[in-house]
Amino acid sequence: MTDMSDLFDAARRAAECSYSPYSHFRVGAALLCKDGTVFTGTNVENRSYGLTNCAERSAIFTAISAGKKEFQAIAIFTPDSEQAVAPCGACRQVLSEFAREDFPVVFAGKKEKVETTLGELYPFDSLQNLKEGT
Repeated sequence: MTDMSDLFDAARRAAECSYSPYSHFRVGAALLCKDGTVFTGTNVENRSYGLTNCAERSAIFTAISAGKKEFQAIAIFTPDSEQAVAPCGACRQVLSEFAREDFPVVFAGKKEKVETTLGELYPFDSLQNLKEGT
């Protein structure tokens, strides 16, 4: 099993592959599956910003494409920011499709690191009620 420091290192390496010629804001994500497999993703920009894909969703979509649907944790690294940058709303929504509220989320910039859960990032997710059977 991969520990969180290994997962964070994978996110750091993924950020190096970012395609961000417009924002110059690199992001890498590493998603740990329940079976120990790690999928990485990076942000891929487009001159039409609406077509840009975040690192977190890139990792999740790659895992889903490989047949994985049970996830254990995600780590996100933004090397071009001093502060930790949390996943955007779209990424939180996609994460909530596949993870419970106690799912660990770690994100960091160059000087700040935050360790939290999906439930703390996305406290009023309506899907959680469906997952819990209420």
